[in-house]
Amino acid sequence: MTASAPSFRLDGRRALVVGASRGIGRAVAEAMAASGADVTLCARTADEIEAIADALRHQGFRAEALVTDVTDTQHFAETVAALPAFDILVNNAGTNRPLPLAQTCEEDYDAVMALNLRAAVFATKAVTARMLAESRPGTVINMSSQMGHVGAANRTIYCASKWALEGFTKALAVELAPAGIRVNTICPTFVETPMTKPFLENPDFRDEVLAKIPLGRLGKVDEIAAAAVYLASDAAGLMTGSALKLDGGWTAL
Repeated sequence: MTASAPSFRLDGRRALVVGASRGIGRAVAEAMAASGADVTLCARTADEIEAIADALRHQGFRAEALVTDVTDTQHFAETVAALPAFDILVNNAGTNRPLPLAQTCEEDYDAVMALNLRAAVFATKAVTARMLAESRPGTVINMSSQMGHVGAANRTIYCASKWALEGFTKALAVELAPAGIRVNTICPTFVETPMTKPFLENPDFRDEVLAKIPLGRLGKVDEIAAAAVYLASDAAGLMTGSALKLDGGWTAL
């Protein structure tokens, strides 16, 4: 048997990255484009994703912008149905409203669950329906969190949404495995992004976070993007129903 290097290339594949305007989503879209994928960046902010797609095209990559609100599940499904089928879906859109449960209102719950869970479920339904209809193998990557495996004060609703996303991922991985569609999650620790920046600017909170990470540092968006490329590639061909934890050791404690 002759040894061969695994391929992390995504040439000839269409990737849809939801929540691609900044932070982790942007890094994932850029990494997948650089790995050969034809990338569609999806977000509500037209100016941001159109600028990113234009910059990628100027580098010789294939990229386009899709301006839509993923929480409008019917419109999203209709939009996807009108496009060529995708091979890769990255559900990266997410939000958080960290509060003690005693101060959490129904609107907070609805906002977090609508984006972190409901939107991901029905975006996945729309994209995988096309894969199934065309007998097209593919992969779904749900951006979860270390908080989908542990608990934390002031994050009851966020943790609930990510634990639910983990369960959805495992169940769907079993359901779609016969069709050659793989479903996995990425579970980062705290990464400096526009969403986490306001919290991490609090020195006490930052110190508390770092104290729980054995590696002693925050994550980087490029590290999360690298994991997404791996999961989308043939190198991860046997991986489905799994959670890839990029947490610096947080959940090992």
